[in-house]
Amino acid sequence: MEPQEQFREYQRLEDFEEDSPPGEEDLLVHVPEAVKDSWHHIKNLDNFFTKIYHFHQKNGFACMVLSDFFELIQFLFVVTFTTFLFRCVEYDVLFANKPINHTHSGITPDRNKVTLADAILSAQQCALRIQESGWIIFLLVMAAIFWLYRLIKMFCNLLGYWEIRKFYIRALKIPSEELCNFSWQEVQSRLISLQREQPMCVHKKELTELDIYHRILRFKNYMVAMVNKSLLPVRFRLPLVGEVTFLSQGLKYNLELLFFWGPGSLFQNKWNLQPKYKRQGQRLELAQELSRTIVLLGLANLFLCPFILVWQILYAFFSYTEVIKREPGSLGARRWSLYGRLYLRHFNELTHELQARLSRGYKPATKYMNSFASPLLAIAAKNLGFFAGSLLAVLIALTVYDEDVLTVQHILTAITVLGVLVTIARSFIPDEHMVWCPEQLLQCVLAHIHYMPDHWQGHAHKLETRDELAQLFQYKAVFILEELLSPIITPFILIFSLRHKSLEIIDFFRNFSVEVVGVGDICSFAQMDIRKHGNPQWMSEGQTQASVYQQAENGKTELSLMHFAITNPQWHPPLESSVFIGHVKEKVHQDAANAPPAQQILCEAPICSSILSNESGTAPDNLLASVLVHPVLTASGLPTRDRRFAQPTTTASAAASVLASLSASQISSRPQGLHSNSSLYNSERTVLQHSTLSPSDSQIQSISRSSLLASEFASAEMSLHAIYMHEVHQNQSSSQRPLGMWQAADMSPHQRQPPGSRSTHRSGYQGLRLGGWEEEDQQEAEERTPLQAASAAPSTSSSASSSS
Repeated sequence: MEPQEQFREYQRLEDFEEDSPPGEEDLLVHVPEAVKDSWHHIKNLDNFFTKIYHFHQKNGFACMVLSDFFELIQFLFVVTFTTFLFRCVEYDVLFANKPINHTHSGITPDRNKVTLADAILSAQQCALRIQESGWIIFLLVMAAIFWLYRLIKMFCNLLGYWEIRKFYIRALKIPSEELCNFSWQEVQSRLISLQREQPMCVHKKELTELDIYHRILRFKNYMVAMVNKSLLPVRFRLPLVGEVTFLSQGLKYNLELLFFWGPGSLFQNKWNLQPKYKRQGQRLELAQELSRTIVLLGLANLFLCPFILVWQILYAFFSYTEVIKREPGSLGARRWSLYGRLYLRHFNELTHELQARLSRGYKPATKYMNSFASPLLAIAAKNLGFFAGSLLAVLIALTVYDEDVLTVQHILTAITVLGVLVTIARSFIPDEHMVWCPEQLLQCVLAHIHYMPDHWQGHAHKLETRDELAQLFQYKAVFILEELLSPIITPFILIFSLRHKSLEIIDFFRNFSVEVVGVGDICSFAQMDIRKHGNPQWMSEGQTQASVYQQAENGKTELSLMHFAITNPQWHPPLESSVFIGHVKEKVHQDAANAPPAQQILCEAPICSSILSNESGTAPDNLLASVLVHPVLTASGLPTRDRRFAQPTTTASAAASVLASLSASQISSRPQGLHSNSSLYNSERTVLQHSTLSPSDSQIQSISRSSLLASEFASAEMSLHAIYMHEVHQNQSSSQRPLGMWQAADMSPHQRQPPGSRSTHRSGYQGLRLGGWEEEDQQEAEERTPLQAASAAPSTSSSASSSS
C-alpha cells in the first residue's frame, strides 16, 4: 500500500504551468527585416546563443573550422587504414613465415631481411581482395554515407560559424584577434546591451543573465534535475560487485534523443514542450506511447550494436595504444565520470564553469583516493615489481652489451611487457611519506565540488565513502571499458530499465516544466525558486512551500542560487531569492561575530598552503586554505591570539569570518557610487550589514582591487559558501535528528545530551543515492601530501547552533 500512497501524493501535485506568466504558444516569432545583418527578432535564440557560446569557448572561427576538418580527416583515416591492415598486408611475409624471392630485382638478396614493401600488396591485388569480401564492401558503403553526411554538415556549420563571426565583429564589436582577451561574462554583458538597441527577442525588452543561461542550458538543466531526483536508471546492483553506476556517452545520447530533439521526442521544437505532455488527463496513454518509443529505440541500438562496437574498438585502439605504451600508468589516472558531472553540476552552470570547478578539485580528489592503500596489494606489488624489474634489468643490460639481442624473437615484447608490469606495480605502492588525514582531504574536495552526501560527513576514513566518490571520480581504464561496452549494455538499459519509468518521466516533465515569456518551457528547478524547490534543512526554513517530492536533493537549489549570484554579480534575483541570499549573509555575519577575526585566520595562510600542498599560492587559494586548515590547527592545541576564541573553531565559523571580512573590505576599498563586480555581498538587492576591519587585513583588499583575479576570487568565495552551508546544514540536521537506539548505545555517558541540545556527532545516516567518449586534458599529478594528523572532528561553535 505504501507505493500506492506515494503515487497518489505524486498525482496531487500542482501543475507549475498554471502559475507561470501568460504567454503565447510560440514565444519567438521570426520577423523579417530589410537589413540582414541587424539580427532583429531571431526565431531560434537557443541555437543562436549556443553558437555564440561555443564560438567563444572554442576560440573563434579558424579553430572551429580546423577542428571540424580534422574530425573528417580522422574518420577517413581510421576507415581506410583499418581496411588497409585487414586486406592489403601479407602477414605471413611480414612475420617471416613465408620465404621471399628477391632474384627478380637483379640484386643479390639478403634472404634474412624482410622489408615493408615485401609485405604490402600491390594496389590491384588489394582491390581484388577487398572486392572478394561482401562485408567489407557493405561497411565501406555505410562509412562513405556517414562521411558524406558529416561533410555536408561541416559546410552548413561553416556558414553558421561565419555568421557568428560577423555578429561578434559588427554587433558585439569584438574583433577575431581580440576574442581570447574577452571573458564570457564580458560577451554576455554586450549581448544584454545589444538587446536594448537591436531586440533579438520579440517578447522581452530586457534580457537577463538568467535568460541567456536558460536558453543555452535548457536541456542540460532537465538532465541535471533528473539525476538529482534519481529518475534516470543509472545505478545498478551487480552480484559480487555491488552497486555501480553506468552512464556512457552512448546512453546519454540516446536519452537526449528520446527526450529533447529526436523524432517523437517530448519537445515539439527547441523551446516548447508538446501541449499533450502538459495535461494530466492523458498521462497513462502518453506513458504507454513513450514506453513503445523506448522499446523501438532499444531495438534500433541492438541492430546497430555490431557496427558501433567495431568503431568503438578501433577508435580506442588508435587513440590509446600509443599512450598506454608510452605511459602505462595513464590508465590508473582518474577523471570525473559523466555521471559525476551531472550529479555535481549546479543548475544554470555553463560547461566552462563546471570544468574549471572540477579541475580545481582534481588534485584534492586524487590525493584523497590515493590515501586509501591496501596493505596486501602493496606487498604483492612490491614483490611483483622486484621480479619484473630484475628480469627487465638483465634484458636491458644484455641489449646494451650487444644490440643483436634485439633480433631475438619476442625480446622487444618481453621488454615492453616487463616495463608495463613495473609501472603498474609502482602505482599500487603508497607514498611512504604520506600522512593519513582523510577528513581534511575530503573537506578540501568539498570546497571545489560543492556537493557531498550527508552520510560522508565524519566517515571519510571508510571504504564505503571512497567507493561512492569513485563513482564520481573514476579510473580512466574504467571509462574506456564503459565506452567499449556501451553499445552492448545501452539497448538492455533502454528496454528493461528505462521503459518501466515511462510514467514517472511523463509526470516529471509535466510537474517540473514552467513556461516563461520570452524564454519558453524550461525546467522549473532551473528558476532556482526557493519557495517551490527549496529544502528547509538547507537554510531555507520558513521560506519554502515545497513538499518532499518538489524539493531538490542535497541542497541543489540553494547552492545553485548562490553559485549563479556569485558568478553573475550584476544579476538581480527575484524577491524570494533575494530574501534567501539576505538570510544567508545575515547568518554569516552572526556567526562571524563569534569567530576569530579574519586577519588571525589569514595570517596562517602560508602554513595552510604548505599543509595542503597548494602549488598555486594565489591569494584566493590562500583564503580557502586558511579556512580549511584553521579548525585543524586550533583543534590540535595550537594557541589562539584571542582568549574569547580559545575553544576549537569550526570550519563554518572560520568561513563566516572570512566571508564577512571580504564583504567589509570591498566596501571600504570601493569608491562611492561604484559597485564592485567581484563579491555577492555588494548586491543592491540584498541585505548588507556593515562591519569594520583592521588595517592589517590588506591581503583581502588587494584581492578585491585586482580584476585579473576576479574569476578565481569568485570561485574561492563560492567555495567558502559551500563549506559554510554544508556545515550549517550538518549542524541543523544533527540537532533535529533523534538518536536511534544503536546510536545512543555507541555513545559514552558524557557524550549523551538531553533533547534539544546539539549532538557532537554530525554524520548523517540517511543514505543519499548518488544520482564521453570525449577526453579532457587533466594533469595526472602525483604529489606528496604532508598533512598534519588531525584529531577528532571539530566541535561546533555556539553561533552555528543558532541556525534556523
